[in-house]
Amino acid sequence: MNINEVKDLMSQFDGSSLREFSWRTAEGELSFSKNENKVLAAAGTAIPEAKASAPVPVSESHTELAVETERVEEAATAVGEAVTSPLVGVAYLQPAPDKPEFVSVGDTVKKGQTLLIIEAMKVMNEIPAPKDGVITEIMVNAEDVVEFGQELVRIK
Repeated sequence: MNINEVKDLMSQFDGSSLREFSWRTAEGELSFSKNENKVLAAAGTAIPEAKASAPVPVSESHTELAVETERVEEAATAVGEAVTSPLVGVAYLQPAPDKPEFVSVGDTVKKGQTLLIIEAMKVMNEIPAPKDGVITEIMVNAEDVVEFGQELVRIK
């Protein structure tokens, strides 16, 4: 499981009425809780050097600190300007199933060029490049459900 999949699960869990969620595979275990005693579980694939273990209770302030530290580390490694989603919908990286992707990492793009499409309420919304540049990262997968403000692509 990669970090984007974990973030997607966290987002869906936050928006749900569930109080607890656990998922276990041969690769590791992932647990979320909205209860007073927060738990943090290691996911074997999210952090390669981490080993799956039993949930460890942590205080809420430690959880917030860990999340903030993760954001700072991601920002330090991110290269380029993020293009964010202007709406909630399903992301499509290619115009049709049998067509090539709009862009790939390393491609040079021009301002206004279509980077991907977000489908919302059966309407296909093209997401244009805000500037000329080079694609350094594509942060969504085909047919991912994206949220408003979610980072989609980075352009340097």
